[in-house]
Amino acid sequence: MVTASAFAVGGLVSLSGSALAANYTVPLVNYGPIAGIAKLNANENPYGPSPDAMNAMMQATAKGAYYAAEPYQVLVDMIAEKNALSKTQVSLSSGSSGVLSYAAIAASNKGQILGPDLFWDTTAQAPERMGREKIKRIAKTADLSIDLDALYAAIDGNVAMVHVTNPNNPTGQLLDAGKLREFCIKASKKTLVLVDEAYNEVTDMPETNSMVSLVREGHNVIVAKTFSKIYGLAGMRVGYMLASEENTNDINRYSLGGYAMNQAGLAAAIASYNDEAFLKMSKSKIIEGREMVVDAVKANGLIALPSSTNFVFVDLGKGNAEIFRQKMEEQNVLIRGIYRDYTSWSRVSMGMIPDVQKYVNALPRVLEQTLALS
Repeated sequence: MVTASAFAVGGLVSLSGSALAANYTVPLVNYGPIAGIAKLNANENPYGPSPDAMNAMMQATAKGAYYAAEPYQVLVDMIAEKNALSKTQVSLSSGSSGVLSYAAIAASNKGQILGPDLFWDTTAQAPERMGREKIKRIAKTADLSIDLDALYAAIDGNVAMVHVTNPNNPTGQLLDAGKLREFCIKASKKTLVLVDEAYNEVTDMPETNSMVSLVREGHNVIVAKTFSKIYGLAGMRVGYMLASEENTNDINRYSLGGYAMNQAGLAAAIASYNDEAFLKMSKSKIIEGREMVVDAVKANGLIALPSSTNFVFVDLGKGNAEIFRQKMEEQNVLIRGIYRDYTSWSRVSMGMIPDVQKYVNALPRVLEQTLALS
C-alpha cells in the first residue's frame, strides 16, 4: 500500500520494499498554479489558508476515515452564534455553490428565478440544466450596475426568487447598503430574495453592507456566504446560507449535510472563521493588488469599473476579451475571457503581488496585440 510518508508534491515517487507485494508509482499533482504562471482567473486568495487553518487541517486529515458530522455541527453553532441566529437557520455546503444551487432548485419548484442581466449565474442556472425555466433577466444598464427599481418592477406572479450578488461578479460593483436593504424588504413581501455575499468581507464596511440583519428580523431573505474568497479556502469547499427555519428546511431537502463535506475543509473553516488578523492581512494584499491593476488600466487608456472585490472588470474598448485572454495566457498570465455578450469586458483577479505585476507588465503589449486582431 502507499503510505502518507511516501507522498510528496511535484514529481513521481516509487515505492518498493519487502513489506510491499508490488511497486507502486504515485502521481503527484500540482494543487495550485504551476511555477511561473500568474493565476488571476478565479477570484482566489492565494494568501490562504491561514496558519491556524493549516494546523487544523493537518489534525483533521489524520481522522479522514470518518464522516464530518461533528465538525459540521461545530461550525453551524459558531456561525449561528456570530450572526445571532438559531442553528436551525444555518445550512452548510461544499462551497456556497451548494446552498446557492439548492436554493435555485427549491425555488424552481414554484416558479422562475429573476436576476440582473449580468451576475454570477452558474448556480442560478441549475434549474435550467434540469430542463426547467430559464433565468428571467432585467435589461442591461449603461454602467453595468444592478437597477434595483427595474428588478423590483420585474417581479410578477411567476417569480419565485430574486437573486442579487453583492458585490456583483464579474463587475465588482457594490450596491448602496441602504437602497439594497429597502429593496430586499419591499421585494421579500412578494417573493423570496437571495443575496449572495461571497465578497462581502472585502468591502470597506462588511457589517453595514451585509443583509444578514434582515434574516434576523424575519424577512423572506436568505444570505449566502463562503470561505472560498477572503479566507483563502476555495479548494477546501466550505460555504453556508443564513435563512429562516422554514427556508433552511426547504433548501436542505437537497443537501446531505455533514456527509457531503470533508473533515479538512470544516477544520480549516472553524480555525479561520474568527481569525481577524489573517482577514486583515488578506484584505490589505487584495487592495494593494487592486490598486496596481487600476493604475495600470488608467495608464493604458482603459476604463475599469469601481471594484469592492478581489477582481477588476476592465473595458478593453474595441478589444475582444477572448483574444486578450489568449494573449495574456501566452505571457503566462491567466485571466477570464468573455462573459455572455459582453465582448469587450475582461476580468482579472488579484493574486500574489508579483503575479499581479506580471499582468501590469504584460498589459501594454497584450493590449496592442489584441486591438490589432479585434
